[in-house]
Amino acid sequence: MDKWLYKASIVMVVIGLLVSVYMTIYKLTENNAMCLGSGDCSTVNASKYSEIYGIPVGLVGVGGYAAILILHLLENRNDFMRRNAILFIFGLALTGFLFTVYLIYVEFAILKALCPFCLTSQIAMAVIFVISIIRLVRQPQL
Repeated sequence: MDKWLYKASIVMVVIGLLVSVYMTIYKLTENNAMCLGSGDCSTVNASKYSEIYGIPVGLVGVGGYAAILILHLLENRNDFMRRNAILFIFGLALTGFLFTVYLIYVEFAILKALCPFCLTSQIAMAVIFVISIIRLVRQPQL
């Protein structure tokens, strides 16, 4: 296992998790003072695209990032995880990346508003996805 990629992935997951927690709190409290910089956070946060069946998108991100973090932490626990954790991480990262592409489209094309926190999470997920591909390709056959 390439320790540098493993550590880089965990750093990006933690960044994504923290941003998602922040955005979830922002969505639930509707505290516009939490929107730093441009007012675009408010636009994105108030849009119909900020929820999926009543669940804040930030909370979906918390779940996704937490699942990826747990898989990283369990990666060397037993033979099953040593053989499959990187594949599971790739699957979650692929799902997260595809959702990220959709969210980027919504921000740019539909809302025409760029939330810096959302962009930070989207960059984190894209980097996690790229790292997961590299780790999957480099994974030794067990």
